[in-house]
Amino acid sequence: MKLFSLISGGKDSIYSILCARRLGHEVVLLGHMIPKDSNTHELDSYMFQTIGHNAIKSISECLEIPLIERTISGFPSSTQSLTYTPDSLDEVEDLYSLVEEALKVNDGIEGVLTGAICSRYQLERVKNVCSRHRLESVSPLWERNQSELLADMIKDKMEAIIIKTCSLGLNESHLGKTISELYEEFIKMKDKFGFNVCGEGGEYESLVLDCTMYKKRIVIEEHEKIYHSKDPYAPTILYVPKKWRLESKE
Repeated sequence: MKLFSLISGGKDSIYSILCARRLGHEVVLLGHMIPKDSNTHELDSYMFQTIGHNAIKSISECLEIPLIERTISGFPSSTQSLTYTPDSLDEVEDLYSLVEEALKVNDGIEGVLTGAICSRYQLERVKNVCSRHRLESVSPLWERNQSELLADMIKDKMEAIIIKTCSLGLNESHLGKTISELYEEFIKMKDKFGFNVCGEGGEYESLVLDCTMYKKRIVIEEHEKIYHSKDPYAPTILYVPKKWRLESKE
């Protein structure tokens, strides 16, 4: 099946491409939602990761898959139910428009690929958009055991760094570290207080700098750390890439 892949730059959306390929699918186009203001790195969205948005075009280049982007103009207005009814004010309609644009770029697209793991809220909204466009919704990571899934990502040589923390047990020292470096600590936090190892509770966000699918690797040369929220127990801290280069892997 030819797929349009929704990517955030994080480990889940990128790993879903690898899994989809193993299932025999072909990812022909990437899609990404961006904030109106390019200087905004953290948006109050129930659907989209915005931290790391400035590196998405480089990820497209590394994957050698074309990319389309669309601005997030809506907001989470229909959040009371897991099911979704089209609402012109909701950010989901921006996703609908992105998929509509994707079909104009490549009318051979048969499905939409996501890295959803356990967010029923997000999955149902993607399915709603797909059904309205008569496309399949493909989520190969859905309901995977998070500890096993993260271990598989590491085994498959995915170099993903933490670019946002928002959880008890996480602080500034975790930013910029890889999932491989933090795996054992994440497992201990899961056993201690129910930490979601893959960050499905919003504990953290990531950015994939390298993986087996990349033709080049991303090397961050400069970054900025921003305290978005100074909660004493679970501060929201951002790691914003400011300058990077693409390094050949040959």
